[in-house]
Amino acid sequence: MQARINNPAVVIPEAMQPVLDLLKAARKGGVPQSTLELVHLRASQINGCSYCVVFGADQARKAGETEERLAAVAAWREAPYFDDAERAALALTEAATRLADRSDPVPDGIWDAAAEHYDEKQLASLTLMIGVTNLFNRLNAPTRQIAGASW
Repeated sequence: MQARINNPAVVIPEAMQPVLDLLKAARKGGVPQSTLELVHLRASQINGCSYCVVFGADQARKAGETEERLAAVAAWREAPYFDDAERAALALTEAATRLADRSDPVPDGIWDAAAEHYDEKQLASLTLMIGVTNLFNRLNAPTRQIAGASW
């Protein structure tokens, strides 16, 4: 496999810093680092972004995630390894990543479940992480960035 072009935010370097700043801001909302890494990994799995799946799993390991939980994140509903707050974050991730899959992209039930575990700032953090992850996925997948490669 070969990348079609370099990552677009590398080709146009003025784009990279604002994207990284957004990612940095998302990490300051009070959500546990490991939860944000699970969110990143799950959105990247849904979007089929191999670069972000590999990178996300590596970052999650650095945040203390176990191989058992990483292996099960794609089946988080059935796996016993996630607490209710993490499940709510993963459900929000799936809904906000698959916006076109239903007429009400993020139903009240999904949002309300997340709001039971996270305050407004934390919900903002989760939403920013989901959004920036989807942005990275949409830069990397179409240009076929190579999993494990560096920019």
